[in-house]
Amino acid sequence: MKPIIEFCISNLASGSQEALEILERDPNFDVIEYGCLGYCGKCAASHFALVNGDVVEADTPKQLVEEIYVYLEENPMF
Repeated sequence: MKPIIEFCISNLASGSQEALEILERDPNFDVIEYGCLGYCGKCAASHFALVNGDVVEADTPKQLVEEIYVYLEENPMF
């Protein structure tokens, strides 16, 4: 079972698209785009994604990718 990384389309339009494109290249992830994830406050304030249902956020898209990898190391699925 692969980790699921979910992005809000509004956040992608705000700059997180770069993070999505990087993560989509990793065959170990399922990356999904949604119209809205219901985290409008976070969406307006930072780059974020849901990783296995938990919010991971950062100031830049590259930092978001790094934070997602750190999160997955600290929270293994098995």
